[in-house]
Amino acid sequence: MEPITVTDEAVVVTGDSQTLTYRPRRITVSDGTFLMHESRGGTLSSVWATDLGGRFVEVIHLGDGPVGGELVMVVPDVDVVAVGDLYTDSQPPTPRPSWPAAVDLAIGLTTPRSRILTSSGSIAREELEAFHQRLLGLLHG
Repeated sequence: MEPITVTDEAVVVTGDSQTLTYRPRRITVSDGTFLMHESRGGTLSSVWATDLGGRFVEVIHLGDGPVGGELVMVVPDVDVVAVGDLYTDSQPPTPRPSWPAAVDLAIGLTTPRSRILTSSGSIAREELEAFHQRLLGLLHG
């Protein structure tokens, strides 16, 4: 079975004993665990990690994006970083002050070979970097 499955609604990470379903603001594990940032009514304030059975996954809140409470997921053994709604392929609205910082921190979690997953599909690291610059331009004109 593939370690990462991408659908229109979610990214599913499969380990030897559990699966994790990533959505931009909610994480669900097959054992019944679920996570949301505290700004969305959850208990996650910054970082959470788990072992799915041979597959380590880290979930991080780096700062609010366009809506707030966006989560980033890192799956190191397959070099996947899911940034969800922190990236948009359309013209972003005037960003919250923390949005460019959150994207900058997300870039730092990637390598030049990382598979970067967004709510609108996979992108290259260079595309995420260019998006970061657009956000800075909108914020600081």
